Amino acid sequence: MKRIYLDYNATTPVEPSVLEAMLPYFSGEFGNASSIHTFGQRARAGVETAREQVAALLNARAQEIVFTSGGTESDNHAIFGVVAAASRSLTSTEPAPHIITSPIEHEAVLNTCQALEKQGVAVSYLPVDRAGLIEPEAVRLAIRPETILITLMHANNELGTVQPLAEIGRIAAEADVYFHTDAVQSVGKLPVDVKALQLDLLSLSGHKFCAPKGVGALFIKSGTRLRQFLYGGHHQRGFRPGTENVPGIVGLGKAAELARLSLQSDTARIAAMRDRLEQGLLARVPDAQANAASAPRTPNTSNITFPGIEGEALIIALDLKGLACSTGAACSSGAVEPSHVLTAIGLSAPDARATIRFSLGRHTSEAEIAAALEIVPAAVAQLRQLSPTYRREVSA
Repeated sequence: MKRIYLDYNATTPVEPSVLEAMLPYFSGEFGNASSIHTFGQRARAGVETAREQVAALLNARAQEIVFTSGGTESDNHAIFGVVAAASRSLTSTEPAPHIITSPIEHEAVLNTCQALEKQGVAVSYLPVDRAGLIEPEAVRLAIRPETILITLMHANNELGTVQPLAEIGRIAAEADVYFHTDAVQSVGKLPVDVKALQLDLLSLSGHKFCAPKGVGALFIKSGTRLRQFLYGGHHQRGFRPGTENVPGIVGLGKAAELARLSLQSDTARIAAMRDRLEQGLLARVPDAQANAASAPRTPNTSNITFPGIEGEALIIALDLKGLACSTGAACSSGAVEPSHVLTAIGLSAPDARATIRFSLGRHTSEAEIAAALEIVPAAVAQLRQLSPTYRREVSA
C-alpha cells in the first residue's frame, strides 16, 4: 500500500540535496567549529555559510542569526530574554513588565508566558475572530507604558491563518515595543521579510521546511536588548553557548537556500492542490466545514470539521487506509482537552474534537490528492454510521 503523507505542518522529509550537504560534516569535516585549527575552521566555514543562507531567506544580516535547537528554544529565548533584559525589576514598586500575545499561540509561547505570569509579569491575551485573526487596533489599545514585548505568531499551525504582522509591526515600532513572531509555520512557505514586518525577533525551525529535526534559528535584530538564555561558553556572540550542531546547521542553511529559490513556484502549486482537496471534501462530505477558509492562509493548510465523528478515531481510520494527517499540533497529540486554537475561534468542544488538519508539502502529488478525495469521505461515512449522535447533532 502506497502511503499518503498530508501532515507537513508536523514535520517534513529532509530534502536529498540537504542531506547531501550535511553528510561531509559527519565524517571528513567533523571539526569543532570553535577550534582554530584547519579542521575547526572548515566546520566554521560551513556554519557561517548557513548563517548567510538563513539571513538571505529572511532579508536579515548574517550576524543577526543565532542557531538553536528549534522553534521551542527560539521562542523561549526571545520571550525570557526580553523580560530578563528589561530595566524594570519585578521586586520594585514600578508596574510589572507587560507582554501582549494571543490565545492561539503555540504552547512554546503560551507556556512561556504562563511561566512568566507566575513570576509577576503581566500578560494580555488578545481575542481572535472566527478565522483566528487578531485586529491590529486591539494591539494598539492593549499597549501600556510598561509593555515590553508583543509576541504573536505569523501563521497558525492548525488553521494556517496568517496574521497582519506588517500593520502590527508598525504599531510596535511607533510604541517602541519589541516585536517577536513565532514564524515556525510560515518560513519556507511564505515570503518573510523581517525589515518589512519591522520585527525585532523571529523564531524558526528547520524540520518544518525540509531541514533536519533538532536545529532552528532565532533572528535578533541588531541593538535588541536580550539576555542570554543558556550559560556556558562564548559561542555565537554569547547568545547561545554550546558546541554548534554543524551538520544540522549546514542542513538548515541549504534548506533555506532551496526555499528562497523555489518559494514562488512551490506556493502556487501547493495552494492549487490544497484548494482542490478542501473544495472536494466539502462537496463530498455532508455538513463538513472549512475553518478560516476566508482568511489569509499558508498555501498548504486546510482545517476541516466533520461533525459527528471523533477526530482521533478518524485519524486512526485514515492511517489504516494509508493516509496520514492530524487533529492539530503534533506536540499536543493525545491531549484530552479540545484544541485551544479551535475553541478560541468559537468552535464547540465536540466540533473541535471532530476537526482534522490536512497539510501539504513540496512532495505532495495530484495523484495523492485524488486518492485522499476517495479515502476521507468513505472513512467519515463509515464512522458516522457508528455514531449515535451524528444525526441528532446536525439536525439540532
